[in-house]
Amino acid sequence: MRNDILKRFLFKTEDSGRFIVKSQVTGIIYFVEPIDNGKPNALWGDFDPATKKLTGDYGNKRIGAVKEEESLITEENGFNNIGVFTGSPLAEIDRRDALHQRK
Repeated sequence: MRNDILKRFLFKTEDSGRFIVKSQVTGIIYFVEPIDNGKPNALWGDFDPATKKLTGDYGNKRIGAVKEEESLITEENGFNNIGVFTGSPLAEIDRRDALHQRK
């Protein structure tokens, strides 16, 4: 994976929900990126009566997920074995580790 993608992946993880897990069993590194296509597009904040402008951008702060089109986990960015699932990402990592151990 390219280093620039790794740096972007870990940037502002509290806003994006992205995180990395290295399995203590298999040594495989998993990149996790919560997807929420219902994330709001509209900005909202405080209306400044003096400037007649919207200040602040609270609409997309601390959502803990990204939209699918914002995903960094793509083949173009050097990822392989990409999967989309519902439920606990840590449970999915355990499942994948178990499958890898059986090989």
